[in-house]
Amino acid sequence: MARNAEKAMTALARFRQAQLEEGKVKERRPFLASECSELPKAEKWRRQIISEISKKVAQIQNAGLGEFRIRDLNDEINKLLREKGHWEVRIRELGGSDYKRFGPRMLDHEGKEVPGNRGYKYFGAARDLPGVRELFEKEPTPAQRKTRAELMKEVDAEYYGYRDEDDGVLLPLEAQYEKQAMLDAVQKWKTEKDSCLSGEKQLEVEEEESIYTVHSEEPDDGDNNEELEAEEGGVSFIAHVPVPSQKEVEEALVRRKKMELLQRYASETLQAQSQEARTLLGL
Repeated sequence: MARNAEKAMTALARFRQAQLEEGKVKERRPFLASECSELPKAEKWRRQIISEISKKVAQIQNAGLGEFRIRDLNDEINKLLREKGHWEVRIRELGGSDYKRFGPRMLDHEGKEVPGNRGYKYFGAARDLPGVRELFEKEPTPAQRKTRAELMKEVDAEYYGYRDEDDGVLLPLEAQYEKQAMLDAVQKWKTEKDSCLSGEKQLEVEEEESIYTVHSEEPDDGDNNEELEAEEGGVSFIAHVPVPSQKEVEEALVRRKKMELLQRYASETLQAQSQEARTLLGL
């Protein structure tokens, strides 16, 4: 067996050597497109690159290859795409067709145009890799701002509140709040009226009391009582200060009542004006 393997290797080696000598070895694609000066060969190299791209695009559809292998395949495909672009430029320089202008767009296995970022494109399973999926998520388009003319078209009677009562909801609510406000106002008025009446009654009781009555704090003596009883209709008292008359006391009470009512119901401005008038009149 070892002898036969050695013979086969020897025959293969001789066949390979004969091909090299006869010049039948497959010609390699030039590294630079500018090294090619024949249009048919440039067309051939372009077709060869397209064939390699097709094979690699078919391989990259398999998501089970692993992240690193998928990234390597995607890099190789992009490298071949750039090389194809160089050969298309060389073909145009040699007088051939302009493939960049009339050639088909690059499509993926779903028939959609291959998206990318700044010339780098993603194929097959490479589009689902971490960090790549976010590139294909479309952001919501921002709402366009309306112009002043478009905003003025929406301004009508309803904008100024002339149609608020048409829905039949506002009027019942307004009537309910108005009724409640009236009840509160009446209740407040009654309360104030009762307080005023009670204050007036208290003043009347105070006024009914005689201002000339002197309550003596000294102990009652029998002799003094007899002297007081002997006097007819007289009330004995000693006044150490000027005692106002009944009319002066009534006027003072009326003035105090007016001041209380003025402070309760009049505004600060009206009170200031009243005080200024009294000062001018010397009251």
